[in-house]
Amino acid sequence: MTDEVFGTAGIRERVLAGWTAAPVRFREDANAEEELALGGYVDRLVIELAQNAADAAARAGVPGRVLFEFKNNTLVVANTGAPLTAEGVESLATLRASAKREEPSVGRFGVGFSAVLAVTDEPVVLSRTGGVRFSKADTAAAIAGLAADLDTEVRRRDGQVPVLRLPFEADGEPPADYDTAVILPLRDEAAAALVRRLLAEADDALLLALPGLQRIEIETDDDHRILQDVESRWHIHRAGGVFDTAEREQLLADRPTEERSRPNWSVVWALPRNPPPQPSAAGEAWDAAVVEVPRVVHAPTPTDEPVSLGVLLLATFPLDSTRRHVAKGPLTDRLVRETATAYGELLGERAADGDDVLRLVPTGLAAGALDRMLHEAILNQLPTTPLLRAVEGGSLLRPRDAVVVEGADDAFNEKLAPIVPGLIRSRREDRLALDALQVRRLELAEVVDQLGGEEPPGWWRALYASLSTMVTDALIRESLGTLPVPLADGRLVRGARGLLLPGPEIPVDTLSAFDEYGVRVVHPDAVDPALERLGAIPATPRSLLEDSAVRTAVEHSAEADDPDSIAHAVLSLVAADPAQAEGLWWLNDLVLRDADGELVPANALVVEGSDAQAILDPDEVAPIARDVLDRYGLPALEAVGVLATLGVVAASDVALEKLPEAVQDLDAIEDWAYDVAPEGSRYGATVGELEAIRDLDWITDDNWPKALQIMGSEPDLRRALVTQVRVVGPDDRPLGVPSYAAWWIREHVLLDDGEPLAGRADPEAEPVLATFLDEAPAWTAALDPEVRTAIGLVREVGDLDADGISLVLDRLADPEREVDAASILRLWTRLGTLALFPGDAPEQTRVLDADGVTRVIDADQAVVIDGPMWVQRDDLGGFVIGSGAAADGLSDLLDVPMAQEIAEGKIDGEGTAADVPPIVRELVPGVPATWWEHEELTVDGVEVSWWVDADGGPHAATFDGLGKALAWSAGRWDRRHVIRAVLNEPDRSTELLVDAVYD
Repeated sequence: MTDEVFGTAGIRERVLAGWTAAPVRFREDANAEEELALGGYVDRLVIELAQNAADAAARAGVPGRVLFEFKNNTLVVANTGAPLTAEGVESLATLRASAKREEPSVGRFGVGFSAVLAVTDEPVVLSRTGGVRFSKADTAAAIAGLAADLDTEVRRRDGQVPVLRLPFEADGEPPADYDTAVILPLRDEAAAALVRRLLAEADDALLLALPGLQRIEIETDDDHRILQDVESRWHIHRAGGVFDTAEREQLLADRPTEERSRPNWSVVWALPRNPPPQPSAAGEAWDAAVVEVPRVVHAPTPTDEPVSLGVLLLATFPLDSTRRHVAKGPLTDRLVRETATAYGELLGERAADGDDVLRLVPTGLAAGALDRMLHEAILNQLPTTPLLRAVEGGSLLRPRDAVVVEGADDAFNEKLAPIVPGLIRSRREDRLALDALQVRRLELAEVVDQLGGEEPPGWWRALYASLSTMVTDALIRESLGTLPVPLADGRLVRGARGLLLPGPEIPVDTLSAFDEYGVRVVHPDAVDPALERLGAIPATPRSLLEDSAVRTAVEHSAEADDPDSIAHAVLSLVAADPAQAEGLWWLNDLVLRDADGELVPANALVVEGSDAQAILDPDEVAPIARDVLDRYGLPALEAVGVLATLGVVAASDVALEKLPEAVQDLDAIEDWAYDVAPEGSRYGATVGELEAIRDLDWITDDNWPKALQIMGSEPDLRRALVTQVRVVGPDDRPLGVPSYAAWWIREHVLLDDGEPLAGRADPEAEPVLATFLDEAPAWTAALDPEVRTAIGLVREVGDLDADGISLVLDRLADPEREVDAASILRLWTRLGTLALFPGDAPEQTRVLDADGVTRVIDADQAVVIDGPMWVQRDDLGGFVIGSGAAADGLSDLLDVPMAQEIAEGKIDGEGTAADVPPIVRELVPGVPATWWEHEELTVDGVEVSWWVDADGGPHAATFDGLGKALAWSAGRWDRRHVIRAVLNEPDRSTELLVDAVYD
């Protein structure tokens, strides 16, 4: 019956007759089928069978349903719709022919069924109207023996024959509720693996590509899935049309006949809904893979053309013979434009529904040639499509009509919207998309420059509040540098930096006192924390005092129309916290009323009855008015420079070559800088911290005792007096120098005799030193030692400066002075250790004779003796005695030669070698084992009792001399008496050894 319905026998006869008559046709059919099965259709099995099911449903006008059931190594694909017909069977058996030519369908070639050959050699189609099967084995049997040439072709192909050219009748029925079923017994495990993969990859794209299908059910041994309700998971936009005659001639001229007969075109864009709705029934679940967007173009089934838009595209692009790639040509160009138009419509719909569509604007590199064409066409379409929502009103704007302000956030955009037409919001991540859409950009600084007008302070405050997030970015703060700010005096200025933000700490009348001097205070109704981030300064007493306009007011307060008002404003600020005025030295210029009602600078005012009034020259200072003192209090007045005691000025990071203004009014400060600079050059010399006592030149001569007591008793004054200043030279080496106050007192304070206070003997000076210095006044004994040293009193030789050393040397050379041996020896020891030298050495010097008497001789007749053996050489001149480094220092200080510089010290004769007694070597380790005895010992022709030669060998002519020679050669001069004792009295050896235990 099937044979009668579908005419399969007749088809076989015609095909076999054709192959027999022309075996080349057999070869062509076999090659064509192999090309489709192994090439373009190798992995399109599921797609092609679903497409056939969609076509069948469309022909029948019923909702399409398809079942893929894979069990027992057999794939059954059942579908609803029009059943199999004789024309359909002929189409299946005729390559590149189709029974669907005049019907609207997705399939266009009638060759999609060849995809089954990728997995089976025995496909069967069962329908309600009958069944048909194809068989590789039966086809080979039908060919066998027909013709020799045909047998030869089969052998050449290793037995491979076209499977789908010879249909055979088949018995059976499709599953219940379905109209047709395709049954595919799988060839092998490779075919089974391919089927499993293709079924797992089936997704919503099938339903979107095949609108005739409403439901796809997939059932395997391991899985059961149902694909349906695709529109619940995707936003879908469809477009389509029919080419007119002229368009057909232009666009389809190079396309196959099958396509030329179908002038319809369609485009589908599908965007996943996020998130997808939950499944409505058990067994209908889907996972995230369902809404993943395929990254290839569907035409309308999947191709190998990549697409990077993140939206599924299904369009009737013409394909090449492999059905894998879109064919180039005018039809593709036209469909690209239609696709771009549809894409713009999709984005417009989504934007109207409130979706963010900027993520869907193509910005990156294209994934391929077709993707690049789509990018270009879409970016040509989108700028004229309403996509972007305006900040003001929320209407959709075309990108070409939209504007973004660089760096502006949502809050600031809300404030700008009324004055910037077309303003839209812009996130950092949207920059590339907005640029691709040709949205105009305005620099934030450009917009800020355009702000202004008559807006009230409250409007500006709201604007600043909208900047609260933006001002945390340093680059944005720079762009807001010219932001207008309303001031309390009614002006509108540009830039918040340096403006003062009023607060509750400062009364309004205090602020108004500085109006005429240009103090710029933000209007209270416009104050917002964002202004502080932009450089405005909270108007604390300190910040207001630091304002340049307040300084101008103070420095010109003597010429002000109302100086008392300026004084009141400044003192009110300082009185709130006197510490706020620290370091603001110029507040000393503020004029205040003295006791007589006259205006006097604060630094020339003293408190009535204070120490300052007691010691300072009344011609230089005046007492402060009592009512001013009572009103503002002593701490506030002292903070602006009024004196109750002596004052201190301080400066940090001071360059000596350019002293800061804070210290420039100090008397002789430039001279101090020159004197303390390394090597007398101020260039490159710096002081980290400088504290100086001011007004030293105003202290009267008879008040210095009291002044110094005050300086020594008050911590700040004491520190500024006694602490050395650390000067760092250009070579980064630090140097401790006298403080400014100590230097000034040493240089300028004179006593009644007209001589300086500095350089006199300290009340506790060494007696030997005191005899050569002038006595300090008795009142200095009441000062503590540090203060006395700081002001230049000399307690020890190390306290002497260069002038003091010169004075001591001059007085030491005075022949009228009597100096005993003990005193001169102590003094020489001290003087030899000095690192400071006067400019010129004295022409005469005091020396010590061998008889223990000191006398004054010309310096060129003196010699420095640095070792005891040279004391025997009275032929060399008068002795200046010193040891080690002290001897070298005395030689430099007095410009007197060392003994060995003027005498060779060579021993005349060799002497007789003798052993040093063992007891001596035991008592004094280090004594040489041998010494040289001389009947008469002479050195350089001068008789001596002992000597040590250049090699350390001891020589002696007497027992006393031997003891000294052995001690000096051993470096143990302190043991000379012990050595002499044991040499003179050997029987005391035990006694001396016992004593040595306790040395």
